[in-house]
Amino acid sequence: MITVNIGRTFLDAYNRKYSKRLTAKEFFEKEYFELFFNHPKYLQWPTNSPFVQMKKGQKPHLLKNNERKEKLLNLNAKISEGDRDASIAIGFPASEVKEFATTSGLITNLDLQFEEEDIYFSWIGSGLSLGVAGGLAILFDNPEILLKTYEGWKVYRKFLNDPTLEKFAGNKITSWNGQWLSFIYGKDYRENFDFARLENLGFFKLTNTEITINTVKWSKLFFNLSKQFQNKTFTGYVFSFGQMNKTLGFFPFRFQQANNLISFYKQLFGTNAALKDATYYENLYGIHIKRACEMGAIGIQALQPEGLKDYFKKAHKIPNLNKISVSRKKNQTDEEYNTAREEADKKDYQNKIIPFRIYKTWLKAMITKNKEEMSDYTQEIAKTILEYLDVSQDKKAGSTKASNTINNLLSSKTKKTFLEILTEIISDEIIDFDKITALKDLRDKIHFMNNEDFSYFIVLLKFDYAYQKRIL
Repeated sequence: MITVNIGRTFLDAYNRKYSKRLTAKEFFEKEYFELFFNHPKYLQWPTNSPFVQMKKGQKPHLLKNNERKEKLLNLNAKISEGDRDASIAIGFPASEVKEFATTSGLITNLDLQFEEEDIYFSWIGSGLSLGVAGGLAILFDNPEILLKTYEGWKVYRKFLNDPTLEKFAGNKITSWNGQWLSFIYGKDYRENFDFARLENLGFFKLTNTEITINTVKWSKLFFNLSKQFQNKTFTGYVFSFGQMNKTLGFFPFRFQQANNLISFYKQLFGTNAALKDATYYENLYGIHIKRACEMGAIGIQALQPEGLKDYFKKAHKIPNLNKISVSRKKNQTDEEYNTAREEADKKDYQNKIIPFRIYKTWLKAMITKNKEEMSDYTQEIAKTILEYLDVSQDKKAGSTKASNTINNLLSSKTKKTFLEILTEIISDEIIDFDKITALKDLRDKIHFMNNEDFSYFIVLLKFDYAYQKRIL
């Protein structure tokens, strides 16, 4: 089982790093049990296990030390007796005899034999799961990632034991691990941090009754891991354990492609913009993790910004990138007016400029397939089309026709329709020679595009056209 393999990889790395020779059982009793269960608040809630099975009158947060130790001994006894169902071995199939079938996962008809050490490995491996938004978790069989995740266990325990954080929820180790690993590899990491800093970074959700851990978006974790493992591809196991176990399977996480996307962002908008906008694109890139897994690999395609899907489905939809303006109200002071303008500029940047940059970068990456020949070609074509529209408006006659023709061009669903309308534009007598040459070159490029690249190209052209209308 995958949790056994993960636990074994981790313990080998742990023993090497700390010059120890602990067995899985020894590590479980000295480290895992002490951190996870030997406190009023647990780090993990393993369904149906001895740690959550309470005798009459018992409650987890009221257990005495000897009662918690008794539960550990109970687990040890069950493992020694040969119990191997999901309540004893984390990530294993449930016992149908005990009617735990709804929590079964990873079932196989192979007659696998597991030693006592393997069962303890399964617990260790389960505690290293990385929770992501969407109710799923990821396991990477990589020593460095596993050791970094382990370091976060102690931080979570420290917060749970802090008397000033009595509302802080336990049993969320998987969600904690995902946030922790994203933080430890991210640009916001500082060696000296406290709860307040993590709160400001969006780790937690605070209500009047509870402090919970927000699950990190998979794309943010993906980007931050890519900074550490720039040219690597790791296989990740995507799953969930709970009332209903889910197994999506093993998928390659292609970290290099995240770096390629950031590289395109820098090429298009500059290094400073890439750094300034990082928080936004880490959250806006990426479809739902389940849909990403359906693609078979986690890379550029899975990072499609969610907001783009409407532009693929609705050919007639044209982006509105017009600048947000503020009218001065009657009796408004200069200070009030300037404040309103600053707020509008901020909203404009966040709601229009950043999405435009994110969409354009991803579309460019999909079209070029890591090549450079179309670096900003759509921007130049957008300028040419707008210049054609300006000429038609100056001539007055035919300006409405030209506007409708351009809208039809940008709403083309197929290459055939696009080329027919483009030919109509080229044939217009008002267009000058330079523009005819540029549009003929466009016609040739479109002709040799495959249908998939055309679908990306037409959406990218829409955004460049909308942006050029904004700035010209």
